[in-house]
Amino acid sequence: METFYDILKYTIPALIVFATAYFLLKMLLESHQRSTAAITASITRNEATKVTLPLRLQAYERLTLLCDRAAITNVLLRIRMPGMSVAELRSALLLTISQEFDHNTSQQLYVSETLWQIITVAKEESLALVSRASHGLDDKADSDLLVETLFQVLDEQGLPTPLQRAIIAIRTEAGRLF
Repeated sequence: METFYDILKYTIPALIVFATAYFLLKMLLESHQRSTAAITASITRNEATKVTLPLRLQAYERLTLLCDRAAITNVLLRIRMPGMSVAELRSALLLTISQEFDHNTSQQLYVSETLWQIITVAKEESLALVSRASHGLDDKADSDLLVETLFQVLDEQGLPTPLQRAIIAIRTEAGRLF
């Protein structure tokens, strides 16, 4: 029986040392794995940012240009021709503004949902403004009448216009990148 106690005297402390070493090494390895995973995720995130940041900046640039080009005063300068009727000018304005936005719909991938909604609302408000200004005008009348009405409506509306508010929202969101 004495031999059995001698064996237990050596075995129990050895088992305790083994269990302690096992759990300490296990905790150390898990900690190392977590830190390695965090570093890897950080590196991957940084590499993704290097790729997406230029694309996002380009999207903000294109959307700013879109809002500027779709502004009613700028569209009038580009499409208005002598001898146009109210109906022709109204149709040309609505078509041009819609086309400007249609050419840039892919940019919504790079901006927030909120910003895209602001830009979409600005487009809809611009189209509604043209329709409202032309409402009640004779379709065969000279386009100068529609131009005057549009400028009156824009003056009554005040600043900033919906498209100018969209540009402010674009600048704000782009500024958050830095």
